[in-house]
Amino acid sequence: MAKILKGATAQETHSAILDLIRSSGTVTRVALADRSGLTGASISRVVKQLLAEGLIVETGLGDPTGGKRATLLQFNPRARHAVGISIDTLSTTYVVTDMNGRVIEQLASKGIGRDTPATVITRLVGELEDLITRTGIESATLVGVGVALAGRQGSGSSLLRADRERYAWEPFAVQGQLSQAIDHPVVVENDSTCAAIGEFWAGRIPSANDFATLYLAAGFGLGLVTNGDVYRGSSSNVGEIGHMVLDVGGPECWCGGNGCLEALAAPARVVELAQADGPLATDLGLRGKRTSVRTDFARIARRATEGDPRCLELIQQSARYLAKALLSITNLLDLSQIILAGPGFSEAGDLYVQAATEEINRLSFVRAIHPTRVELSKLGPSAAALGAASLVLHSQLTPHQTSNRALAT
Repeated sequence: MAKILKGATAQETHSAILDLIRSSGTVTRVALADRSGLTGASISRVVKQLLAEGLIVETGLGDPTGGKRATLLQFNPRARHAVGISIDTLSTTYVVTDMNGRVIEQLASKGIGRDTPATVITRLVGELEDLITRTGIESATLVGVGVALAGRQGSGSSLLRADRERYAWEPFAVQGQLSQAIDHPVVVENDSTCAAIGEFWAGRIPSANDFATLYLAAGFGLGLVTNGDVYRGSSSNVGEIGHMVLDVGGPECWCGGNGCLEALAAPARVVELAQADGPLATDLGLRGKRTSVRTDFARIARRATEGDPRCLELIQQSARYLAKALLSITNLLDLSQIILAGPGFSEAGDLYVQAATEEINRLSFVRAIHPTRVELSKLGPSAAALGAASLVLHSQLTPHQTSNRALAT
């Protein structure tokens, strides 16, 4: 932190100290000075300003050290609020969070189905207004709306996605419409990116800790947080782990390649293999339709955790492929922490954690130097929506860490 603040502007210092308070939960002025490398006088000036702005509050006293007990500082959770929306084929999830990233109100609505963005946005705006009214928060404290959406970032109207039925829902294609329809600052991001920043913000992870979040819904996405911000790559499309090739002679993927993780281990592939076993498909009541992949996959995963050997083998095969992909990512990026998030891990997430942990502990190139911890997200199935709200807070309150994706007004 001291290196970051060397030569920093007043705004950057203000932002960095606020982030230290976020990750600490509660902290004294003395501890802030030690961790930032700033003088006590500088810390006192910044803290005084943050208190005046209402962003932090004094809360109790620190542990006794022989002298006067220091006053503890923490976020004022009611000072700022944000809305996060996760737009998915099956459902739309809304959350309103306080400054700590704690959910204070939420709403589940129907998904986009085959509707166009224009049709859904009209409904979305109405539901959003009702939700905000229900929370009773003051408009002045609402800093923005974040939207998590599967798809590629980009610009213009060119078709980027191989799935022609979904290209209209690429984030870049709906950014403008949302910004015009919602009377608040708006940011639209990939769902895996949102899930990663949600873990960082709501999980109080320090900015010095780099980690990755693997998000599973219909497919796989990877969000990478480094130096307190998500790493986006040259066009904000980093993290397409679903199209990492694991078998050059494997099944064809919708992206045009062969043997991608997506084609080998995604929910659609697991359901396809289950459908090939007629008695199993009948026993589980699988519908076998494109629109039912997520619910069919959940049935298979649930039965696997109950000990059905047929379902257990299908989930374990999927988990083994994912473990191989995460091993490669770990070797490439030297990760010490990987978090598995998203609705795809709701039923059998522990099986995926076990497979990845065993593979990485056994074969990671740096296993003799440090362990790589694999764990399930504590944010639950709404990780993307909560992460979208966290992204707004992150962008507005700690801009010194926010790279190239500002809020659109």
